[in-house]
Amino acid sequence: MKVTAMSNFEIVARKDFSDVTYLLEVRHPLMSKAAKPGQFVIVMLSEHGERIPLTIADFDAAKGTITLVIQAVGKTTREMQKECRVGTSLHALVGPMGVPSPISHAKKVLCVGGGLGVAPIFPQARGCKDNGAYVIAVLGFRSKELVFWEDKFRDACDELILCTNDGSAGMKGMITDGIKVALTQHPDIDEVIAIGPPVMMKACADATRPYKIKTMVSVNPIMVDGTGMCGGCRVKVGDQVKFACVDGPDFDGHLVDFDDLMLRLKRYTEVEKSAHERWSESCRMTKLEGGSVLGQ
Repeated sequence: MKVTAMSNFEIVARKDFSDVTYLLEVRHPLMSKAAKPGQFVIVMLSEHGERIPLTIADFDAAKGTITLVIQAVGKTTREMQKECRVGTSLHALVGPMGVPSPISHAKKVLCVGGGLGVAPIFPQARGCKDNGAYVIAVLGFRSKELVFWEDKFRDACDELILCTNDGSAGMKGMITDGIKVALTQHPDIDEVIAIGPPVMMKACADATRPYKIKTMVSVNPIMVDGTGMCGGCRVKVGDQVKFACVDGPDFDGHLVDFDDLMLRLKRYTEVEKSAHERWSESCRMTKLEGGSVLGQ
């Protein structure tokens, strides 16, 4: 079921996890009932704004809300970070889109989330637990200051392995170190689900490949329309070309061509940088103009 929204969707809660990562809880009763783990939405901040895909990090049918966890890395996400406050609204919110993650019948599942990927792996972990699986979560962050939702995962999972690059929280090491610990302690893991930056998901797939453990990843390539028509989100999976927006975003991690995916993600780096610089300059000039009046 896809719910296509009209306009003006109220932000009912916001939380900042770091100087670049923030959470928005948006009121949308119909979407909150239709959303499934693994799906995403396309958001527009304003009428003439950019369309950006964001994974649904959580949904609550009782409250009638969906939750988005966003990293301010480009012009639009930084603009949203600045303007999206409780009581304001998004102009457009379309979804849920993508193929829902299939309900795993595995008895023991390892859910791996790295950085911003920690948010979308949560509904996957909760869904596996609700389906009767024993769920181990491995979460990776650069440092303690960037850790979020630790309590949510402890409540939803049977075990949690927290990793930080600098050792300021949990065990010191990369997320693959946490995976090794989990595989050593639980050689009977049936399935691994990993979400995070492409380089992290590639490392996860490489770590599980010798064990021949089913490993699913959620890819987030360049996306424009979300219907498969633009072709921007194509990804090589084995000897086939898939479109993340309609065929995914979940694919077999052992078949995804991550090198090609990472190369494609770099193609618009200069365009994104230019857009961000223009927006930053516009914000700076607005502040200066306001200061010249208010500062008198």
